Amino acid sequence: MEISASSVKELREKTGAGMMDCKKALTEAGGDFAKAEEWLRQKGLAAAAKKASRVASEGAVGSYVHMGGKIGVLVEVNCETDFVARNEVFQAFVKDVAMHVAASAPLYLKRDEVPADVIEKERAIYREQLREQGKPEKVWDKIIEGKLEKFFKDACLVDQPFVKDPDKSIQQLTTDLVAKIGENVQIRRYVRYQLGEGLGRG
Repeated sequence: MEISASSVKELREKTGAGMMDCKKALTEAGGDFAKAEEWLRQKGLAAAAKKASRVASEGAVGSYVHMGGKIGVLVEVNCETDFVARNEVFQAFVKDVAMHVAASAPLYLKRDEVPADVIEKERAIYREQLREQGKPEKVWDKIIEGKLEKFFKDACLVDQPFVKDPDKSIQQLTTDLVAKIGENVQIRRYVRYQLGEGLGRG
């Protein structure tokens, strides 16, 4: 079928993907916009996985101050080139992440940074809860893993639902950005200050 230039342009503006990719996506999807977006997303996710191994040594430090100076956040986000670091889309992402940290107060950046003793303590709490609830022991492990998954989503920045779009995690938001700009992007570290509470984890 014939794909119009205006359709390609509209899809490009919506997704940030290249013109040829947008045309191919619309062709593959038979002109269906939603399917074309999904096709690009899948392609982007595959591309993002490949880019994750590339060195990201450029980037930006973003800040966000909230509640009249009561909460302040600094976040470092890395990319591969200075050109992308100055890009408006990248800068907006850095600001969004800083704002998210201010609002959601994550305890850790990612799950492999959660100390083993903290995880074991959580497991012990869940086991005691299940014992008190009289749940059969054979189902404990499965329930505990589910509760741990929820703990990670609450405590770890990259697993948290994005405050401006709870359907996406911060990791999914990062992956979408990688697909859009074509470079590896990593949230490297953050620090959150709350008046009267001292330093946040970073």
